[in-house]
Amino acid sequence: MRQAERMAAVAAAIVLVIGMGFGRFAFTGLYPQMVADGQISVGGGSYAASANYAGYLIGALLVSFLTGISARRQCSIAVGATVAALGLLWLPLPEGAVIAVRGFAGVASAIALVAASHWLIHDRQHHHGAPALFSGVGIGIFLSAEIIALGHFATLSSRAIWLLLGLVGLGLAVVALAMQARTDRTKPAPAERGHAGAQARDIAFGPARLIVVYGLAGFGYIITATYLPLLVQTALGSVDPVHIWAVFGLGAVPSCFLWHALHVRWGTSRALLVNLLVQAAGVILPVLHLPSAYIASALLVGGTFMGTVTIAMPAARRVAGKVRFNMLAIMTASYGVGQIVGPLIAALILARTGSFDPSLMLAGGALVVAAVLCVSGRRVGVAAGQPA
Repeated sequence: MRQAERMAAVAAAIVLVIGMGFGRFAFTGLYPQMVADGQISVGGGSYAASANYAGYLIGALLVSFLTGISARRQCSIAVGATVAALGLLWLPLPEGAVIAVRGFAGVASAIALVAASHWLIHDRQHHHGAPALFSGVGIGIFLSAEIIALGHFATLSSRAIWLLLGLVGLGLAVVALAMQARTDRTKPAPAERGHAGAQARDIAFGPARLIVVYGLAGFGYIITATYLPLLVQTALGSVDPVHIWAVFGLGAVPSCFLWHALHVRWGTSRALLVNLLVQAAGVILPVLHLPSAYIASALLVGGTFMGTVTIAMPAARRVAGKVRFNMLAIMTASYGVGQIVGPLIAALILARTGSFDPSLMLAGGALVVAAVLCVSGRRVGVAAGQPA
């Protein structure tokens, strides 16, 4: 891998550290303290989460219309908006404004994901950089969680921790944008052929099937990704539950490289099948209500949810020529719909049963259905004799 390619992968990953790890997922780790500090109510937190997921969907759709703006420029817009959103939560805002800011952060996070993916994979022709790119989400979750834990140790308020996250995000943004500018002064890499083996073993995974599978995956992981610190709040004694959230993020980092390697070796259908089944097991584990089950859930879901992205987004790029719309944007929108529906259903079930267990079982079931669609897709592709 050339130095310019390595720099491009790192720069794109940092964009996701900021846009996704900080702007999108830091709320999960900080949510309990925001409630304790009176920055937001429990109900307001649910609305804030929904607003963020809705913003993510809006951002994914918005990218489809930003055809006149380069992917690198979109990255700049996304990280700038994310840093602004983090900084705004330092202010003594009313609850409605906090909810609105979280929605705005959701828009920025979707733009960051789609733009960074497009810039690295399409503009820079660096397909093998996908695992490094998507590991940025896990790094961002881990880093933001440990910053939150540090804030807890220093007895900082939730608002002060948001400011700290914003300052760190600003520093990372300067680094990422400078690296992107320097990289774009070099020619893109020649078209890579390293995926030929994966493509030869791939099925004719049509765009529609891939979009449905990806949407189910968004629904399947989001309840764990939204409520894990709350689920473990009383299960681990004196251990700060945000550290379990850090484990979730840490598990995502090497998983991107693992699932990328399996994707190249097995092809899209088989890799997604195994990924989704392992993820389903991780989603269901907390119903055992054991400390070890929570830790295993964090590792399994954290170790697979970005693997799903690492497999699906390059696969979407390969079938993009079959459709007339922005395939990456619609994939991201499908994932966003799943993420919106998941917490809403969880809230309704929680109100009726007082438990997250039925929601976790339903989410695990959605992942199993997605896995079955991968098997069905493979059989169709083999029968038709159509390589990807």
